[in-house]
Amino acid sequence: MAAPLRIATWNVELTRAGPGLLLRDILSGRDPAVEAVLTVLDRLDADVILLTGIDYDLGAQAAGALAARAGYGHVRALRGNTGVATGLDLDGNGRLGEARDAMGYGRFAGQAGMAVLSRLPFAEGARDFSGLLWVDLPGALLPADMTAEVRAVQRLSTSGHWEVPVQGPGGVIRLLCWYATPPVFDGPEDRNGRRNHDEAAFWLRLLEGTLDWSPPVGDFVLLGQSNLDPVDGEGLPGAMAGLLAHPSLQDAAPRGASGRIEPGQRGDPALDTALYDFGGLRVEVVLPSAGLAVLASGVLWPPESDPFAAVLAAASRHRPVWVEVEAP
Repeated sequence: MAAPLRIATWNVELTRAGPGLLLRDILSGRDPAVEAVLTVLDRLDADVILLTGIDYDLGAQAAGALAARAGYGHVRALRGNTGVATGLDLDGNGRLGEARDAMGYGRFAGQAGMAVLSRLPFAEGARDFSGLLWVDLPGALLPADMTAEVRAVQRLSTSGHWEVPVQGPGGVIRLLCWYATPPVFDGPEDRNGRRNHDEAAFWLRLLEGTLDWSPPVGDFVLLGQSNLDPVDGEGLPGAMAGLLAHPSLQDAAPRGASGRIEPGQRGDPALDTALYDFGGLRVEVVLPSAGLAVLASGVLWPPESDPFAAVLAAASRHRPVWVEVEAP
């Protein structure tokens, strides 16, 4: 049997107030949050990991510097939609060029983007779906007050939708990566809730072959930050529920060992991947395709009595989610 391949996703919350500042902090070796992230990455020991909430810069220098310090030889970071100007006053406050006027919320282009770190080389055939206009998604739940002017420019992806092929020992495994908007911070038009739903629905459309792109071929893993708990919190859970139950995907239901109890929560707190002021939510997923043999899974979330729990909390509100599969 081939050696297990551990695939993970984690929102590291490594975002700064301006471009270049994250690279500075990573290279300094003195930033507490960066050092905590590196300690967690070492403990997690993933072969491939999708990081969300990491600032993008030209040449992916920040992601590359983090990868080098963490022992990863391969980095893939594409320019996402966060902070990319639309030229429109999307929030209607009479001012242009603000964070809420961008394709995806961001104070500068690339703020809080995505990056894939890998011990395995990348294969040919990467695809970037992030330019798809929201209006062009079949069945899109567009807000009723969305003007024709906005529809003509607004992309669906808040950060990005990518397909990143990785070369395994005996074949290619494709990572389907995304980082959706949270379904809150809007008004009665529910713009963010609708967009969050449709960012998950994109994968349903891709898998069913109703987009201009063909469905992924061979083994793949759908992973990233859905920003939507399937049973708790706010949002429209239909598309996410469709992914979790999709016949082409497996939900290994990774669990942590924190022992947390939340009486007001309908879901199992052991499935949570992030802890907010109001409680925990399952907002990250790693879903292998049906043909992959799943060997193990988990959320890196030990009991509070474990000293490592403090390191995790210092790094991010989120906890890494991982699945081990039999490598192709």
